[in-house]
Amino acid sequence: MKARVFITLKNGVLDPQGKAIGHALNGLGFGSVGEVRQGKVIDLELSEKDADKAKTELKAMCEKLLANTVIEKYEIELKQ
Repeated sequence: MKARVFITLKNGVLDPQGKAIGHALNGLGFGSVGEVRQGKVIDLELSEKDADKAKTELKAMCEKLLANTVIEKYEIELKQ
């Protein structure tokens, strides 16, 4: 089973990289770009076949290592 984890900063947490990306895009003539928030995507391949067990395992991975849950939120997407 394949999984994709999206990790982004929580609302209210300053995002200097997102701000720099937004500024650069505006400088390149993309004036319609407003606020930019950047994050990361992690793709994993799991041997687990049961979707509920896989999701439970992925949540534990996020809580323990993949995301800093004080300032980041995460979203899990499973692909069979």
